Order: sequence, then structure tokens, then C-alpha cells
Amino acid sequence: MDVHGAVAEGYEPVREAFVRNFETLGDRGAAVAVYRDGHKVVDLWGGTRDVDGTAPWEQGTAQIVRSATKGVAAAVLLLLHQRGELDLDAPVGAYWPEYKTAGKERTLVWHVLAHRAGVPALDRPLSPAEAADPDLGAAAVAAQAPAWEPGTDHGYHAQTYSWLTGELVRRVTGRNVGAWIADEIAGPVGADLWLGLPEAQRARVGRVGKIDAPAPTGALRTKPKPAVTAAWTDPGSLTRRAFAAITPLPDENDPGYRAAVLPASNGIATADGLARFYASLIGEVDGGKRLFTPETVELARGERSAGPDRVLVVHTRFGLGSMLHGAASPLLSPASFGHPGRGGALGLADPESGLAFGYVTNGFRTSVTADPRAQALLRALRTATR
Repeated sequence: MDVHGAVAEGYEPVREAFVRNFETLGDRGAAVAVYRDGHKVVDLWGGTRDVDGTAPWEQGTAQIVRSATKGVAAAVLLLLHQRGELDLDAPVGAYWPEYKTAGKERTLVWHVLAHRAGVPALDRPLSPAEAADPDLGAAAVAAQAPAWEPGTDHGYHAQTYSWLTGELVRRVTGRNVGAWIADEIAGPVGADLWLGLPEAQRARVGRVGKIDAPAPTGALRTKPKPAVTAAWTDPGSLTRRAFAAITPLPDENDPGYRAAVLPASNGIATADGLARFYASLIGEVDGGKRLFTPETVELARGERSAGPDRVLVVHTRFGLGSMLHGAASPLLSPASFGHPGRGGALGLADPESGLAFGYVTNGFRTSVTADPRAQALLRALRTATR
């Protein structure tokens, strides 16, 4: 496998793990980037730009990152709070009056970020075309009765997070969340990431698809808990309904889908863009702008939800919009905050070490919160920074 790019002295274990991902874990095309104290120390890429093609992955190749988008969308709401434009403790209905119905009147803004809003599924799923219409998506979640009393429990809002966060941003700022990210985050920090892919960037983005997992051996030999298997095999379970809030599943290679603005699922980024975004949350990047104050960093990584997840079934931990380190989603350390994308991508920041990490791939596996390839890279990064 020809791996391109460079690592700073001491970070050679990350390169070795990246190579092994292709040799033993089935990666077809991928990239990883790491920043430390605002300076890039790892920048690697290899394989093919398309999961089903032969053209090489190039520096700057981007891919859809699925739910890793959630961490970027959450940063928008936290920045609005930091600027005094959004009160995290206010009712959602204070900004979005139509939401005050069907038992959701006491839903607070922070409940949305911490997956406590109680509306992970829709009684009537939306088609991909309907899901891409922000008015229809917002109306659907506003009319939906909650599966539990908002604020009292948590469960992963796999798809509905799009319309919950997107509509809050639109009501507060008058802009769609993708435009806000472009103007206030990606542009100022120089991060190659998009929510609503511009036509001018289409040629940079590879095709994604499913890949088979390698035969389990040693540390890879895992068996899902019976409750998890039951939840995923039952079409009527909250788990299946949450992930099926858009039905049928969109074609993630369709230009129309990539141009849509769905903060839960269809952001597109390079590995460097994802790592640079997280680096900018915790410090200056190459002398550039820092986005989060220390107080906002604590909001992002402070635990707001923990325990059995009503949707994912396993134990999960969430801050305000971030997944936190735990057995279901191991990050770099207990101080880390970030977000995985189902089947592959991962972005995170670790304020105590000053590290920020981004991994993107074109080959999606069945994992939801802890892909073995990203985990292998994190283990190597821990070794490199001891």
C-alpha cells in the first residue's frame, strides 16, 4: 500500500497503524490528520478516492462523514450561546413557537444538544426529497409527540438532529446552518468542510459505499449483546425507527443529497478539515482564530447524558452536542470530546493534550460509534504522545 503524506518525529506509530488499516482492516481509501497545539503533526492519505474505483486518493480528497457532522452542527449552537444570541437553558419554543405542542412545551435547547429531546423517530418517516426540505423537516419534528418526557432520559437522535438543530439556527440567525458554518467556522479557520456541498467542490469528493469487515481474530472478535441485536432486528423498535426517519435511505453519492443541508448526517470534509475544525475549538491553529472560549469548551465536554441509550441500547455519554469518552465510543482520553460518523469517520479534540484528530474513509462498516480503523489510529496516537 502506497501511503502518502508525512508525520512529525515521534508520530511514526500513527503511520504504521494507518498502513495496517489497509492491510488487515479492509480500508479502501482513507486519510488521517492530527494537530497538536495548533500545528499539524500527522497528514496521511492512501488508497483510492472512490470505494469502487481505481483513481488514487489525493491530498485534499473529501468524503461524506455522516454523523461526524453532528459535532460541527453542535458547535454552531454553542458559538451562538457564546455570543449571547442563544440561551441554552431557554425552551426551544422561545425561538420556535410551533415546537410548543404534543408534550414538548418544556423541551430546553440543551436537551436537543444532549439527545434528551425525546423525538428520535417520526411516526411518518420522510423521503429523501422531503428530508432535504428544511420547512418539511422542521414541521415534522414540531408536530411529533415525544417518545419520553423531554429532559428525563436520553436516546440518540440519529436523523431528527438535523431538523432540530437546523431550525434553531435558522430561527436565531435567519441563515441556514450550512451557510453559517461556511461563513463563521470553515472560512475563518481554513477548514475544508461543508454542510451543503457547493458545486465547485464536487470533483474533490469520492464515492462511498459499504465494505465487509475482515474475519474477526484476536482483539477484533466481538459479539453484540442480545439486547442490541434485538433492537436492530426489530423493525418496530425505537432503534430502527430512529435510523429510518428518512426512508428509503438516501443515495449518499447523489449530488442532490450532497448539496442538501442535513446537520445530522451529510457533512463532507477532508481529514485535515475535520482535525483543523476541532483544533480551532481548543486553540489557535497556525496562528489563526480560536473559536471556543475555555468556558465553551467545558460546555462541550461536560457530561449531560449518560447511561443506557434508548436508541443505541448501549451505554452512551454526551456533552452538549459531543459524544464523550466511554466504552461505547472510546476517544483519545477521558478529557476528549468529538463525534463519530456511523461506519467510519471520527473527529475529536482533547483539550488537556492539545490534540485534535480527524479520520475519513470511503468504506463504511456496520459500526455505529467505534469503528475499528479509527480506534486503531487512536491507540497509536496514545502511544506516540506518551
